[in-house]
Amino acid sequence: MRWLIAITLFASPAALAEENSYQTAFTEGRYEEAVDLAQSISSPDRLAFAARSLLADAVSKSDFDPPLLLIDNAEQLAREALVMDSNHIEARLQLAIALSLKARPLSNREAMRAGYGEEAKDLADGVLLDDPNNTYAHGFLAVWHLEVRRRGGAIGASVLGASVKKARRHYQQAVELSPEDASVHWQYGRALTALNAKKYRGEAESALNAALSCRSNSMLEHVMQERAQVLQTVLHSQKRSATEKLAARML
Repeated sequence: MRWLIAITLFASPAALAEENSYQTAFTEGRYEEAVDLAQSISSPDRLAFAARSLLADAVSKSDFDPPLLLIDNAEQLAREALVMDSNHIEARLQLAIALSLKARPLSNREAMRAGYGEEAKDLADGVLLDDPNNTYAHGFLAVWHLEVRRRGGAIGASVLGASVKKARRHYQQAVELSPEDASVHWQYGRALTALNAKKYRGEAESALNAALSCRSNSMLEHVMQERAQVLQTVLHSQKRSATEKLAARML
């Protein structure tokens, strides 16, 4: 019994240190390292975190064109995690994000045929059924509704059940849960601007200002804040068409 207790005492700090190492790598923006460290043990938690790191790397690219290879690899890791645990919250959420990014460069017809958008929404909806207070599922769905409304117009949005009203509700719930998360504010402000920079200017500016006022806790949030600053400047200085085009390209 003493031997077992000794093993437990010595093993726990080592495991904790390993977890801290990949968490720290992610926070500091060393995403490749975070992926390698997380994958050193094959578990749903580790695979989902590795998927998250790959997607963070993808969306952080300065040209706003996330490499398909990173997205595909993130999708694969998330699906592997779900094979181990079909109800894993983080794996479902990261898979939803990966699928939404895969749909991004496709035409509306291609996206509908692929079914990425609907599968992504189903995944996020499922997360909220199991975890109603999941900030990022609410944030994801807020953007999903706005993007469908922008790309599909009123008819397309009606077919898929998307609306600005639903987007607003999800955003408000996300903010109530995590008011200091810059990424939630940024993505909502960006998506509103892309939808209609004139009609939703006040609401978009409020979200962008909220993103800028947050305390940055990671390199990813710092990138989001830099983009919020760029878009805010463009919103004040450029024509509506140019502003909407830029907002639609940004991540």
